[in-house]
Amino acid sequence: EIKMNWRLLYTPPSNGAWNMAVDESILEHIHRGESQPTLRLFAWNPPCLSLGHAQSFSDVDMDRVKEHGWEVVRRVTGGRAILHTDELTYSVTGSTDVPVLAGGVLESYSRLAQALLFAIRELGLTVEIKKDGSRYTLRKEQERSGLPFDTLRTSLDRQTALSINPICFEVPSTYEITVDGKKLIGSAQARKKEGVLQHGSLPLTGDLTRICDALVFKDEVSRKNAAERLLTRAATVESVLGMETAWETAAQAFVKGFEAQLGIYFQRGEMSRSESERAEELVKEKYANPAWTERI
Repeated sequence: EIKMNWRLLYTPPSNGAWNMAVDESILEHIHRGESQPTLRLFAWNPPCLSLGHAQSFSDVDMDRVKEHGWEVVRRVTGGRAILHTDELTYSVTGSTDVPVLAGGVLESYSRLAQALLFAIRELGLTVEIKKDGSRYTLRKEQERSGLPFDTLRTSLDRQTALSINPICFEVPSTYEITVDGKKLIGSAQARKKEGVLQHGSLPLTGDLTRICDALVFKDEVSRKNAAERLLTRAATVESVLGMETAWETAAQAFVKGFEAQLGIYFQRGEMSRSESERAEELVKEKYANPAWTERI
């Protein structure tokens, strides 16, 4: 069996704009043949609300976000809002001719899900992969359909987006990892001409309902109801295990899962100077720029 060489990147806890810029910079470098396929494991400081590519900025309650000292960023992947705090975040970047990422969205998504499943079991959780279809799945597949970003916002996506809660962890969709029916990892993938970017978050600890403080609700009763519903539908590693799992422990489990399930051989690496410089440009041009964040 041929082992595939990938780069393993640990980046320090950073703000949302930089975290998103790094993934895009790596993807551009991979496209030019200057970087290897990469698994990056990271965290966020300060906590940051990330919006899906086609999500309306009007979902965000900026006054509350600022009160908490949080930030807001817009992802290039689809899906709904996630509050990134107390979590392990992963990103996978590679070209479409890398075997793990080849084929359609669902094929690659399903392969990566096997690695995630292994990782979570390694942490001691009894988890499974969600495989059934629903109207939520339809929406997700629409966003993951591999179409160029600008064509993703079809009428189907818009209509469905309007009819559901803006919170990502509300509902598991196809190939997402669940524990006792509750969503544990939220992932999203984008297939661009430069290649594939998939990222996702594993909440390790803390109160999942904090995200309800970052979003607009018509009244406080609705906010409270959303928070209660979220707790019945999503989990953290700590809420399942009854004890804290360190970020480093979770990171090691992810590496092991990718190696064991996908035949990847990792080499610890650093970002190249060119990747870092391009990431800084993307922060200014795009991810820290209201023209991108507030464009919808």
